[in-house]
Amino acid sequence: MLRKLVLTNLVLVAALQLQAQVLPKRDTAHLKEVVVTYQADKLTPVTFQNLNGNVLKAKSTGQEPTFLLSETPSITVYSDAGSTQGYSYFRMRGIDQTRINISLDGMPLSEPEDQGAYFSNYPDIINSVSKIQIQRGIGTSKNGVAGYGGSVQLFSPNLNDSAYTQLGAGYGSFNSHRVFAAYNSGMKNNKAFYIRASQVYSDRYKYNSSNNSQSVFMSGSLAANKSIFKINAMVGHQQNQLAWLGVSEAQIAQDRRTNVNENEHDNFTQALAQLQHLWSPNNISTLQTSVYYTFLNGNNDFNPNSFVGLPSTDEMYNYAFRSNLVGLFSNYTYSKGALNWTTGIHGNIYDRRHIGSERTAGRLYQNTGYKDEFSAFTKADYTIGRLTLFADAQYRYATFSYTGDVPLNRLDWNFFNPKAGLSYKAANNLTLYYSIGRTGREPTRNDMFGGSDNLLADDNGNAAIAVSKPEFVVDQELGLRHQSGNLNLNLNFYYMNFKNEIVLNGQLGPNGLALTNEVDRSYRTGAELSITYKVNEHISLINNSSYNYSRIKEQSQSFTPILTPPVIVNQEVVYTGKKFLVGLAGRYQSRAFINFANSAQVNQYFLLNARAQYTIGRFELGVFLNNVTNAKYFNNGYVDADGTKKYFVQAPTNYYTSVKYTF
Repeated sequence: MLRKLVLTNLVLVAALQLQAQVLPKRDTAHLKEVVVTYQADKLTPVTFQNLNGNVLKAKSTGQEPTFLLSETPSITVYSDAGSTQGYSYFRMRGIDQTRINISLDGMPLSEPEDQGAYFSNYPDIINSVSKIQIQRGIGTSKNGVAGYGGSVQLFSPNLNDSAYTQLGAGYGSFNSHRVFAAYNSGMKNNKAFYIRASQVYSDRYKYNSSNNSQSVFMSGSLAANKSIFKINAMVGHQQNQLAWLGVSEAQIAQDRRTNVNENEHDNFTQALAQLQHLWSPNNISTLQTSVYYTFLNGNNDFNPNSFVGLPSTDEMYNYAFRSNLVGLFSNYTYSKGALNWTTGIHGNIYDRRHIGSERTAGRLYQNTGYKDEFSAFTKADYTIGRLTLFADAQYRYATFSYTGDVPLNRLDWNFFNPKAGLSYKAANNLTLYYSIGRTGREPTRNDMFGGSDNLLADDNGNAAIAVSKPEFVVDQELGLRHQSGNLNLNLNFYYMNFKNEIVLNGQLGPNGLALTNEVDRSYRTGAELSITYKVNEHISLINNSSYNYSRIKEQSQSFTPILTPPVIVNQEVVYTGKKFLVGLAGRYQSRAFINFANSAQVNQYFLLNARAQYTIGRFELGVFLNNVTNAKYFNNGYVDADGTKKYFVQAPTNYYTSVKYTF
């Protein structure tokens, strides 16, 4: 039924687009870029932070976006191979990224089955991003997987920018290098086109953990009559030598670059395409519609002897995946006077084939998961004097079915996700806000299958489902925003109360994904600060800090969730001259537990990074020096079943140099 509904709506989308094309012509010069209606603004009573695309690009060296996200409050990040390219992972308020909604122009980037987004499949994507909005907490209604702990919204290139061509290259530690070329036509005769191609390579810090990636991003727009059409397309390909296992303290003491994954590789290609349409029939109404498709194909090795700490043999397993995701969303917005109202629908259908094989035994199994969803939302804000009232309600339906060796009845989940809040403009430059909301989230395939790629049977021959119940959170956010000539300050407090939370237990399954446990009651609470102060025309101080106090209550026990450091401080000082910029950034992260018993931990650490950029004519030169003090640290780990502590060592002092030429 859901698949028929999605296909029917695709036909309706085409009809709407045809209708827009035959309307009487009018001047299109004033029409803006396609606007995504899920982002928050200064009067929305949710906790959010915007990251400027130009600033991100200035800091970008081809690294994973997660390292740039970690400069904001409450975000931790680690790389499995120690350096900034290839696989890296982030958490927000201690909540892992399978519970973070990630999108591009409203299109879900998270895979529906495991609910995770893999930036490594889209190398150098930051080079084509005009802005990022991070919403911490459940935020506003989104498309795709639940924004359970927060959301990261990426926005495609602004095609109204001036025309330019840019060439870039860089080289740094661990034989890391990047070359790219980008072209933006600018808006000409109501048409615009953008393309960027990149090659990224690094040996990475750990032995035998190289990353070799390529990507192409294209975007084009056409303004016609009362409409704007925009299309985005991206293809990414990456090949990694794997390093997803932690390393024992004894091995680290002998050689910090030790990689216990032996002879494991992966090879993935992922592509996306999105057609967007914005129709403005008048000055108070807009209809935004988007159709999208994502394709994934690839495989990764698994060395069972490396996993259990034995010498390697010829035995090598391989997991192969192929998936298709097709969907659409359509939103209608009405804005007049004090009222802003948006309502919309979203639906997608998804299938993912899994094949497990062994080098000599051949194919061992094949199964396919099917994950479909439909959602509808309506939200509104109404301003009365200095007070703005906000309400947002979403209905979301998700279903999972499976074909394989073990039969599984279809699983269905229904969620009603209400949110409400208010903001008060206490002064022209000061806004106070409060919101409360509730949302639910279904378990991932990995949660349900207990870390197995092929569903197992219990003693009675029935499907052995580890977790099927959804988890819920009630999130309260209280904050203020102050913006004046030299000062931009955001301070908020949060309290997140969970029911049946699916939390990481600190262990890894044989597919490399983190294992989870379901706990009855838990909460996460804390404070977050983001402040930018311009001392004078040259010097700026930027601070992004957070404090977190979280507890899990299970029967008579109470303990701290894993990988949730209480204190994170990011402090940056930037000096900007006429042709040059110098920045010095420090990060302090307090200790965090890596097991449920709270008996093992990763220690606190302090990092110091520096950067300098100089402009000569059309050239921009950059030098980046990371971990200036050569801190020996690791920021993630787990405890094996035998009690051995395993850690992910991060890189010592390293550098990167870059040059860009723009004309």
